[in-house]
Amino acid sequence: MSRKNESPEDRRERLRQQDLRKNSSSAYNGGGLQDLVGGLGWKSTGVIILIIIVLFLIVLFAF
Repeated sequence: MSRKNESPEDRRERLRQQDLRKNSSSAYNGGGLQDLVGGLGWKSTGVIILIIIVLFLIVLFAF
């Protein structure tokens, strides 16, 4: 696959891998929120945010 035809997700992953190779200290810390959200689609991210909000409201009004 040429770089012209790669998807935004593939490009993002390629750039992330290059950054990890350049800055090996960042690889020690592992992934973060950007890796989680970057691997998911926008619908999955929305569902996770919605679940967090609902759980927060349940805890808030339960006690």
